[in-house]
Amino acid sequence: MSDITKIVGNRIRIIRNEKGLSQEELAHKANIDPSHLGRLERGERNPSLVSLEQVVNALEITFEDLFKYIQPSYGDTDHTTLSLLVNRLATLGVDDQKLMLNLIDDVFKLMKHKV
Repeated sequence: MSDITKIVGNRIRIIRNEKGLSQEELAHKANIDPSHLGRLERGERNPSLVSLEQVVNALEITFEDLFKYIQPSYGDTDHTTLSLLVNRLATLGVDDQKLMLNLIDDVFKLMKHKV
């Protein structure tokens, strides 16, 4: 599957976990098979607009909320890793995001000293 299916699936999983729902609970609320939801979350299936709508409604979010942190690809640039990173960081509180930023800054400093 394409990277966008992995990114969208990851975003669904993150929001589902934020809402405290199991895959089975979300699948039931969305009226879709739990194994189908699992494949969507793992990026193994290309979701139809209808199934995305069912998931969005079951999560009680908007399409904008679902796609909020998904970065578009331009040309040969791969934004999959960046989108997954942003998705994970977006689940953190502001203080934890600042901590992660400091950690990233420290890693960059270490990388500069290695070169």
